[in-house]
Amino acid sequence: MRRTRLLAVTAGAAGVLLSATAAGAAPAPGAPGIGDPYYPDYGNGGYDVSHYDLTLKYQPATDTLQGTTRITARATQDLTRFDLDFLLDTRAVTVNGRRASFTTSGAHELVITPARTLRKGAPIDVTVTYSGVPSTKKYNGYVGWARTPDGAVAAQEPESAWWWYPSNDHPLDKATYDITVTVPEGLQTISNGVSRGTRTTGGWTTDEWHEAKPQATYLTTLAMGRFEVHQGRTKSGLPVITAYSPDVAPALLTAAKASVETTPEVIDWESKVFGPYPFTSIGGYVPNVTSHFSLEEQTRVFYSPAAFSTGVRPYLIVHENAHQWFGDSVSLSTWRDIWLNEGFATYAEWLWSEKTGQGTAAEVAAATYDGYPAGDPFWQVKAGDPGPGANQFDDAVYDRGALTLQALRATVGDAKFFATLRAWAALHRYGNATTARFEALAEKISGRNLGSLFQTWLYTAGRPAAPPQPVAATSTPKSWKEIRQTRTLEAR
Repeated sequence: MRRTRLLAVTAGAAGVLLSATAAGAAPAPGAPGIGDPYYPDYGNGGYDVSHYDLTLKYQPATDTLQGTTRITARATQDLTRFDLDFLLDTRAVTVNGRRASFTTSGAHELVITPARTLRKGAPIDVTVTYSGVPSTKKYNGYVGWARTPDGAVAAQEPESAWWWYPSNDHPLDKATYDITVTVPEGLQTISNGVSRGTRTTGGWTTDEWHEAKPQATYLTTLAMGRFEVHQGRTKSGLPVITAYSPDVAPALLTAAKASVETTPEVIDWESKVFGPYPFTSIGGYVPNVTSHFSLEEQTRVFYSPAAFSTGVRPYLIVHENAHQWFGDSVSLSTWRDIWLNEGFATYAEWLWSEKTGQGTAAEVAAATYDGYPAGDPFWQVKAGDPGPGANQFDDAVYDRGALTLQALRATVGDAKFFATLRAWAALHRYGNATTARFEALAEKISGRNLGSLFQTWLYTAGRPAAPPQPVAATSTPKSWKEIRQTRTLEAR
């Protein structure tokens, strides 16, 4: 993913953290934030979403989006009102079939007051009707919606949903999705999950998408425009959907296809290393955008054309698809633990280097360590708690995070290390987790106290005395250069 600016919890237990109301407390408003230490006003309290059903119509000539979002949720407290994160112009809201009053608060809060108090544990059915021009909406000077010559793309982090649908926008509250999008005839739509069909009538084309597994809001993507769409199946029967804007520069398009079309091969290999692939489809898309980052949208990775300016990018495909396990299926509880996403995906690149004979993970780790002198500011960023904003996607989160995993591997041995990775992906499948839980799991499987290792590599500023596993490499592994290019091209 790009570098921009989250207590282990399973999906079923997430609702416990969404409510700050003690048992027996009087009905009260839901909190305007879910409690993230880096972004206290992201997400909301008082309810737990299980499903989003989006119906959208988009006119690219004016960048006008009309939408109706139906949210299925459950109250986690006696609730007098609640918030959704949203930026477009709301026309009407109903809650459980009754019209609800609404207003806006702060920069991105839609505040909804239902006609009746919502009791703890009761189902909530919210319908929001809205419209607007997403590219005109800003948050802190930032627009999370990219217009293209023939459409638009929503793919950003940590916030992107606000520009196209109301949500509880935090990875802690994951949900399933149905997304139906209507665009002018001749255009296509790309989104997450599996395609449920396309129909054209009256000059408009409608595409339907379904994601059956829990998905974080920031991992929900939408692209509208002209695409060359490829569909197939893996050897195991998984649907594969890849798409490319035909307007991308020919050299970039050629490199993009040569890279992205290897996704089935990469997924097959990663499944052997990390455990069964957690979702029901795979793929990626390359729209005609000017950005320079890539993002691990669930089942449908977003790649900017510029990511392929250096040619075919096997390590980029490995990195973004490793996130399907680490970041997408096993998601953060707070953004502070972002290394659980980026350090793991970076280490997957090192394992690919090892697999392809371009340098072992230990050699790449040594080259990485040597690549940052002792006085480099890199060593002042604590990968396990880098801070919000720019530091959250600093090189240290990626590289020092991966060095942590190599240190763990060198300490516990290959058998227990890879058992830990597979157990992590299995135990927290479709849920949320924290660094503390990863450390506890690694200690349980290895039978060793690993507190000092994690403290040194994740939470102590300064360069550790030695690389995680010294090796007598005679030359810098080829993958080091490729991995450094990945870091540069993922920056916004």
